[in-house]
Amino acid sequence: MGLFDKLKKKETTTENERKTIDIEVPDNDEVNTVGWDAITQEFERVYPGQDNPKHYGPIIKWIFGGNDPLDGISIYDGGKYWHFVSFGLTEIYDKESGCPETSGYGYELTFKLKKDNYEDEEAEIRNICGILQMIARLTFTKGEVFQPFEFIYTGQTTGIDAKQKSNLTGFITVKDPTVETINTPNGKVEFLELIGMTDAELKTLSTVSSVMKIYEKLGTDITDYHRESVI
Repeated sequence: MGLFDKLKKKETTTENERKTIDIEVPDNDEVNTVGWDAITQEFERVYPGQDNPKHYGPIIKWIFGGNDPLDGISIYDGGKYWHFVSFGLTEIYDKESGCPETSGYGYELTFKLKKDNYEDEEAEIRNICGILQMIARLTFTKGEVFQPFEFIYTGQTTGIDAKQKSNLTGFITVKDPTVETINTPNGKVEFLELIGMTDAELKTLSTVSSVMKIYEKLGTDITDYHRESVI
């Protein structure tokens, strides 16, 4: 059993806590959303005209006792892939930490899923949202703060896709090359991208340089469930 399996078992099974739904971002007149707005503006710079992307959020927010720490996840259409970005690892509302230079944990998670002839594309999109929530939960509950060129090896043999059939079982992290680090009123925000990796690839990783080398060998930051191992 891998780490993701363990985290999934810890999740409650009530319908309200398992679902994600489309939500609306609060109006600026009601809530200070300067951090949220800055993230949105950067992605709209990269994807002009996409001012209403797919968006998912928990029914019960973390601050109200919910199981998912991210307040939302937006998905932009990158043409050949879906580009996910999280909202919640940084200070997306008011400034609360005592560090003026950095917003929250300093980064939001991103992911690029290659478009394919999925049997159920919506299930695959929601599955990635669930994975981003699980990784964010490691930060919120265990203090795991991730950096570029690290790897997340779970030891599990099932795939990270919704049907758990992919050869990809874990991740490496890189600085997302598509978007820029931004300075917000609440501090700096970087975008840390997850890339799906096979078990064989993950077993070769132990250092930052080893992750950099396999990323270079992979030659892309887009996760393709059907690709073969480069090892």
